[in-house]
This record gives sequence, C-alpha cells and structure tokens, in this order.
Amino acid sequence: MKADLQQVPALARRKSITSSPAFVYVLVSPLFLILLAYVIYPLFETFLASISVEEQITWKNYTRFFSLEHTANLEALWTSVYISILSVISCGIVGVAMAFLLERYEFPGRKILSVLALVPMALPPLIGVLSFTFLYGESGIFPRLFKELFDLAQVPFSLKGFWGVVVVHAFTMYPYFFMTATAAIKGLDPSLEEAAASLGANRFTVWRRVILPMLTPAIVASSLLVFMIAMASYTAPLIFGIDRTMTMQIYLSRTNGDLDMAATQSTILSIVSIAFLLIMRWYQGARNYQNLSKGVSVHRTEIKSKAGRYVTIVLSFIGTIILMLPILVLVLISFSVDGTWTVQIMPPQYTMSHYIDLFTDSKTWRPIANSLQLSAIASIGIVLFGVAAAYSMVRLKFRGKTLLDVLIMLPWALPGTVVAVNLIAAFSQPNVFSFGQVLIGTFWIIPLAYFVRHLPLVFRSTSATLMQMDPSVEEAARNLGASWWYSFRRVVFPMALGGILAGTLLAFVQCIGEFVASILIFTPRTTPLSVAVFQRMYNFEFGTACAYGVLQIVVIIIVLFISRKLSGDKAGTAV
Repeated sequence: MKADLQQVPALARRKSITSSPAFVYVLVSPLFLILLAYVIYPLFETFLASISVEEQITWKNYTRFFSLEHTANLEALWTSVYISILSVISCGIVGVAMAFLLERYEFPGRKILSVLALVPMALPPLIGVLSFTFLYGESGIFPRLFKELFDLAQVPFSLKGFWGVVVVHAFTMYPYFFMTATAAIKGLDPSLEEAAASLGANRFTVWRRVILPMLTPAIVASSLLVFMIAMASYTAPLIFGIDRTMTMQIYLSRTNGDLDMAATQSTILSIVSIAFLLIMRWYQGARNYQNLSKGVSVHRTEIKSKAGRYVTIVLSFIGTIILMLPILVLVLISFSVDGTWTVQIMPPQYTMSHYIDLFTDSKTWRPIANSLQLSAIASIGIVLFGVAAAYSMVRLKFRGKTLLDVLIMLPWALPGTVVAVNLIAAFSQPNVFSFGQVLIGTFWIIPLAYFVRHLPLVFRSTSATLMQMDPSVEEAARNLGASWWYSFRRVVFPMALGGILAGTLLAFVQCIGEFVASILIFTPRTTPLSVAVFQRMYNFEFGTACAYGVLQIVVIIIVLFISRKLSGDKAGTAV
C-alpha cells in the first residue's frame, strides 16, 4: 500500500509534464527548425542571390529575364508551363479513362491489364525516356523496321520535339492518375448516377456533373504531382530536341557560371509551381463534393456481346504489348555489346558481361552502392521527421499547424532542379545550419536534397494511417499510467507501421531514381545510379546503361510490391 502511494506522485508528475500546453511545442519545435533550416532558408538564399549583384540589391536579373530583347528565358518558361499543362491533361485523360474502364467493366484480359497498368511506375523518368528513344526515336527499332520493310529513304516516323516529350510524359506519369482515380471510383455510389439518369441526364452530363466532381480530390492530387514532375523534366526535352525549358536554362546558367541568373530562374520556377499548387487547392475547395449517401459501390458490367468480347481481347493484347515493350527493350539492349549497334534494326551482338560487371567491377558497382547508401541515409531522416510531423498534425493541437503542413508540402511543389539550386545557394558557405561547414561538394548534400524532396511521402502515408486509427486506444494506454513515449512506442507505432513502411519504401524508390536534383550536386566520388545511366548513355555505352536501368527497375518492382502488400489497395494514394 505504501509503495502504491509512492508511485502516485511520480505518475502525477509524468502526466503533468506531458499534459502541459508547452509540451506539444517541445515536440514540434525540432520539426519547425528542420524545415526552417533546409526548406525556407535555402529558398530565401536563392531569392537573395537573384537580387544581389556585386553585393548590391538590384532587380536587374528579373529585368533581363523578362526582357523582350533576350527571349530565351521567356520562351523556356512558356515551353515548360505548356508542356506541364499538356502532360497533366494527357495523363489525366489516359489515367482516369483507364481506371474507369478497368473498374467499371468486366472483359477478357481485364485482370492482366489491371496489373500491367502500373508497369510504368517501375520506369524512373530517365529510364522511361531511354526506352522510348530505343523504341520510337529517329534511330529506334520501329522507325528503322518500317524503313526497311517499305524500302524508304528516311524513317517514316519518329518521336521527337514537343510532342515526343508529351507522349513520354503521358506514358510514364499516367499511373499517378490511374491509382488515385481507381481508389476514388471504387467508392462511388451508383445510386447518384442512376438518379441523374432518371432525371434525364445523358452519359456525358452524368460524367461532367456527377462522376468528375466526385473524383476532384484524386484528380487534384495527381495533377499537382504530374505538373511538378513535368516542370522538372530535363532528360526528355534534352533527348527529343527541345533546347529551351526552365530546367535546361537553369542547368546551362549553372554550367556557364551565371549563378545570379540561375537563382533568378529557380525563383521564378518556384513561383510558377507554388501558384499552380494554390490554384489546384482553390479548385478543389470550390468544386469538392462529398458522397453522403449510403449506397453500395458499383459492380463491374460484363461485356456479353460476342463482337465486343473479340474486340476487347484484341485491344487487351495490344495494350499488354504497349505496356511491356519499354521494359522488354531495355532488357534486350542490356545484353547488347557496347558500340556494335549502329544502323541495324536490332543489336547484332550480345553478351552477359554487363550484368557480371555490375557486381564484380568496382567502377561499375560504385554508382549502385552510392545510390543505395545515399537513399538509405535520406530514408532514415525521412522516417524520423515524417512520422513525427504526421503524429503532430493528426494527434496534437497547437498553433501553427497549418503552417507546418504547408512547409512540409512545399518541397513537393518545387521541381528537383529548384531544390538543388536552393541548397547550392544556402550551403556554398559555412553557416549555423551546416554546423560551420561547406556542404556543396561533400557526401552529405545529396542525402539532404533527397530528404527535403521526399519528406512529404512518409508524412502523407503516415498521416493517412493515423487518421484511420481510433485515438481512444492511445488514450487508454495513457490512462493506465503509460508515459507519452511508451504509449507511442508500444501502441501507436506498431499500429501505424504498415503505412510508415509503405511511405518509406516509396521514398526510398524515389531517392534511387532521383536524377534532376542529383545532376546539379553530385561529385565524381558520389555519382548516383541515375547520373551513371545518363553518363553511360551519352558515351554510347547502351548495354551498360540499360543493365543499370534493368537493375533499377527490378529494385523498384520489388519495393512497390512490398509497399502494396503493406498498405493494401491504398498504396500510392496517400500523396
């Protein structure tokens, strides 16, 4: 009895500390500090660099950017925005239409198409561009094949220029729309469509006034993601002959030593990206309709006509070939001997040496080891701060919650090029946030860029999981005397582990495939896998480049499979 009485004051003290209004700020202040140091401060330093010329504040760089005498920058800005908007539209049409088709109709080949529809997710942007070049470029397999078949002087078609970039973007990015739209369509109530039809609405009106508004949250989230990725696209415009995009101009300015203009271009690109974020958020708030009915989800309609079934079988076969070709051609060329494929339709000589070199040659293995190490370090930081931020946003009440949410998602609204330039501007000189060290040119700058860029993945995935958990479970543990840390470690964390791991694995995949930020801040000693693929390709070592790409695809497929198993049908929809 006496021992029990002695435990009461200790328990009371522990509860008084954790229940204090100031305790929550002890938890969230490190989050604000990290975001201030590595998101806001670099962004601010880039802006200062853009208006500081010879230690004087001037708007000369912005005047030069918008000058009608030198139209390169304005043309690059317009081209980037135009490509990004068209990429959003094309990906939205393909992704939403495919999701509606596969979720609403039952036909031969549907199951295999449902699986293969996510194949482009295993193609990082750089690898996707590479495969399309080998397939449909001016020297690609199919243009050469038709040239030989019909004995033509020139190839009859090829992917190039503006529309080549849009086609590659549509193929590699439509899964973002497909995944979110699929989840949303599964929850649609068919009684709403039936009610609209009974009131005289035709199918187009039902689509426009009922289905699309209900899909607005999914479409907005996917549009943001595709727009940012398209704005940051570097390899596709470069390979398909578009010289003037914002990312290209930033890279050229950095390469030519015009750092002031690079900072100006990055600031303007940031403003455009954030403006698109705000517009889409406004549209979602203005047009978001909630499903308040209690109807059951729609069942798939089976195609019963004989002609319809034959048509769907043929189209399913064609769709399967189209979806698998980019990966199959990478596998094929990964066995080709470097330097032997010149004017032939297919590579003339094959070898296993590229795959042997991946694991036996230290020079070939180094980029793989670098990417694994850099991505693992970044993922550890992403987990620690992403989970803490998600818990703070979902379970704690404090002033500045909205600000914290905006700061975490801000890097997701910035292209990778801008994130890299921001870090270059901030950490080219020693400062308190870099502990008095110059980070540019060191090992740590790349994991830092990956951390800033992909923190929102774990944050959103964990937040979605925590929102589905009943807070009374944690409260019960606290009422039984558990400390805040003990209840979080033994109750909250195990229950949210699936969502945390799913977000972490997706962040790890994104870090391995990150190219746009890496190309600006890597050093020969820290060359990651994505940059090594780019370098090998430009040295015409196609076999080695594709072997790298196949290895990257295998890793991504394994990670995505594990992620989907951990988070079920909701994998990939948290962002």
